[in-house]
Amino acid sequence: MRRLFTSESVTEGHPDKLCDYISDSILDSYFAKDPYSRVACETVAGKGQILVTGEITSNAEVDIEQIVRNTIKEVGFDNSETDIDYRTCKVLLNISKQSADIALGVDKSLENKEGIHEEESEGAGDQGMMFGFATNETEDYMPMPIYLAHKLAKRLSEVRKENIINYIRPDGKVQVTVEYEDNKPVRIDTIVVSTQHNSDADLEKLKSDIKEYVIKPIVPAELLDSETKYYINPTGRFVIGGPLGDSGLTGRKIIVDTYGGYSRHGGGAFSGKDPTKVDRSAAYMARYIAKNIVANGFASKCEIQLSYAIGVAEPLSIYVDTFGTGKILDSEIIQKIRNNFKLTPRGIIESLDLRRPIYKKTTNYGHFGKKDLPWEQIIKLA
Repeated sequence: MRRLFTSESVTEGHPDKLCDYISDSILDSYFAKDPYSRVACETVAGKGQILVTGEITSNAEVDIEQIVRNTIKEVGFDNSETDIDYRTCKVLLNISKQSADIALGVDKSLENKEGIHEEESEGAGDQGMMFGFATNETEDYMPMPIYLAHKLAKRLSEVRKENIINYIRPDGKVQVTVEYEDNKPVRIDTIVVSTQHNSDADLEKLKSDIKEYVIKPIVPAELLDSETKYYINPTGRFVIGGPLGDSGLTGRKIIVDTYGGYSRHGGGAFSGKDPTKVDRSAAYMARYIAKNIVANGFASKCEIQLSYAIGVAEPLSIYVDTFGTGKILDSEIIQKIRNNFKLTPRGIIESLDLRRPIYKKTTNYGHFGKKDLPWEQIIKLA
């Protein structure tokens, strides 16, 4: 049976990703000085203004406005006429401390209060369910559509920064449609690339350059054929971009951040949140588990769900789906999970060493599939 599946990725200049990057840059700055900082930081960007809001409790002193400006500069935005200028934009701050009611559950878990597990001192920072996924169809154990979309989006930024294509700007989007036959990727059906550019850019040259310097070095030639469709800047001009072209908001690209829609999503965003927020840390652990189930040969494809209640340390449920590819029963996989992985907030943070400034690395081109991140490491399961 043949079917098509599509995933998208965006560059760091996309207005939502700019906001994610600012929020994670602020988180990293606090963690560099105080690894026990509590951060839930949201960023809004629009037409010459940046608003940073949320709750931060920390012993560290951080110049948030300067971090905002440095991050915008790092992304490459320096023109208020076409996107935003890091030197002249208005930065607004609306920061408070973490709610005392939330802190009650995070500081001391229900199990600890009731004397059930005294060592589990921290409870989950919120309720919710988190999903992790892995498949052996790519070297990074990621689905092919999002795997290629991220690589193309990253390459689109590289050719700008390295002046290989010197007339494009930071805002950009990529979409890849993969054709599957019997659940295996066999060809690329469609590639869409939209990139912001200078006002005097020649659109025909842009289309040619994107094919030559972005698509050709990334997409394996054997996956392309005469029927593959290319849509490069299909609307024509794309001069106004970033927060001037569209407002941006932290946490609005959760499908880009995870598996491109190929797997389910619990709904919680990642960026700007410290790891006591299980929205982030438990999603990382779920990916860690799913990847190791596949890498250890127990299944070709695996999805994990973990669920939590605020203030409670142990997960309420563990769900496994191997989509008929499992080499052992799903119930046996759940037992392996319980035997090999610590699933309380404290256990996750310690197992993955999450109290350190690593979060800017995660923001762009997906939180999963990057080999240098702790939840991407492969271990031998007992």
